Amino acid sequence: MGAAIIGKERVVLRGVDFLSGCNKRSWAEHLFFAITGEENKEFSRLIEAMWVTVTSFPDPRLWVNRVAALGGTVRTTGSLAANAASALGEANAYGIRVGRRAVDLMYRFKEKLDAGAELEDLIKQDLRNYKALSGFGRPLASKDERIEPLLSFARSLGYGNGPHVKLIFDIDDYFQNSRYPFQMNAGALMAALFADQGISAEDAYYLVIHCFMAGIYPCYIDAKNKPEGVFFPLSASRIKYSGVHTRRNWRDI
Repeated sequence: MGAAIIGKERVVLRGVDFLSGCNKRSWAEHLFFAITGEENKEFSRLIEAMWVTVTSFPDPRLWVNRVAALGGTVRTTGSLAANAASALGEANAYGIRVGRRAVDLMYRFKEKLDAGAELEDLIKQDLRNYKALSGFGRPLASKDERIEPLLSFARSLGYGNGPHVKLIFDIDDYFQNSRYPFQMNAGALMAALFADQGISAEDAYYLVIHCFMAGIYPCYIDAKNKPEGVFFPLSASRIKYSGVHTRRNWRDI
């Protein structure tokens, strides 16, 4: 895939010597090329917008950010806190695995629709199999405020009008007129934008691994700049639980 020729001022990635022209690419452009082997300046800019608009909220109450803030309050290093927080992005309920499944859903549904399937049948089949559709539904809120600004910016770059974007709005329309309590979230829009560019579910997953970082660092820094131990200073012994006593085997969860 690549090599660094130490002492000879040459670094090769996918057959391209990029060290002499390193100032020609943004970091996102370089990442996109490293993962996909393709050059796409405009879509790389859209990926940056996804990171900013969808996943970089600097609120320590959010799952990944809470870990970063806990790292700051116990005075661990920024690297350890950030990487521990980023690891929570692997969550099946809200993280980047959901995004990978959403891209896969885009491709599966589009292929079957092109072959003559009915959208309602596809939706009901996935709900029977998985109890949900990846990219639809959102904890804590019934509306996703991130969709409009991301879609507007995507269209300013010439994206956002492809068949997979149309598909997610068709799915959302179905849910809005059904008994199911689901609505589109920004993850579905991200997945559709990736699918409209022919980016695989696996490559899309790689492209969003760092997506939480700009929200993680402020939460770590804020907690570190406050007195030690004041963030979320509650021990488990302070929880007054009166329900049935159960012992969890964490290895089975």
